[in-house]
Amino acid sequence: MTLNSPGAVPATPITRRSLLSKTLAYGCVPGLATGLSTGVSAVSAPAVRTRFAVSTYSFWQFNRDELRDIFLCLDLAAEWGFDGVEILHRQMTDESNSTLQKIKQRAFVNGLDLCGFSTHQGWVSPDADVRRQNTEHTIRCIELSYALGIPTMRVNTGRWGTSGSFDELMKNRGIEPVLPGYTEEQGFAWVIEGLTQCLPVAERCGVTLGLENHWGLGRTPEGVMRIVRAINSPWLGTTLDTGNFLEDPYERLEQMADNAVLVQARTYYGGGLWYSLDLDYRRIAELLRKHRFGGYVSLEFEGKDDPRTAIPRSLQMLWEAFSV
Repeated sequence: MTLNSPGAVPATPITRRSLLSKTLAYGCVPGLATGLSTGVSAVSAPAVRTRFAVSTYSFWQFNRDELRDIFLCLDLAAEWGFDGVEILHRQMTDESNSTLQKIKQRAFVNGLDLCGFSTHQGWVSPDADVRRQNTEHTIRCIELSYALGIPTMRVNTGRWGTSGSFDELMKNRGIEPVLPGYTEEQGFAWVIEGLTQCLPVAERCGVTLGLENHWGLGRTPEGVMRIVRAINSPWLGTTLDTGNFLEDPYERLEQMADNAVLVQARTYYGGGLWYSLDLDYRRIAELLRKHRFGGYVSLEFEGKDDPRTAIPRSLQMLWEAFSV
């Protein structure tokens, strides 16, 4: 992979729009061959069923220790009819290679894809050593994702930390002031530098990073896309979280949709742990179809109901919304 070094030709990110236009130009879309030389009529390609995953966060939620076990999450996901599982890195209690391979095996025998690895990092800090540690942590997570056979990994920008606790950040609807003495311009430069340093490892491991709209400099679609476009790599796309835009979610999700590698679908049965959103998933499904998104939709249940009942209920709702 060639990064944007002086004199180098920048790598072009692969988007569904650009890929489809190239495929159409060469006449290689299944079902769209004209058959002019044989007289056979063109055949429409069958509709592709949306595949649904569930994040292990939906079970654990950082405080339900009886549902923290990754193997239990895999077994229940298969029992309830999911196609895949997204693993939350912070939920893991053992990162030994033996355990990683057992997780991969358990998913396989359950007929599940391990389709996403959700990680936390933050480069929004004036301390170069803190930024370096977050880069090293992210590279380590890419290697874990590779060992698990997971093709995409959620990454964050990080935040300024001026609002104190996460509870306080949520009370302020995700908005926090810039650290005194610094600017957002510096913050974006730090994030771009950190992510760029991770990309050679992502390419070597075949793990596509997905920058999520997850507070901090990623709180807005403009912030996420500013970083993605500045880095301009096929190994960095977006992870769409339907629950992290508290105002005008549909218009904002659409700004990121053409680069999406994973979608996280939030539900709040029993009331949200921090807030609840009344999301129209039929509208979201249509938005994703419009942008030709064919990847996984991963459930993040963030309500107060028992996950053992709320997760299957959420899956049923998503099936119905995406089948229209």
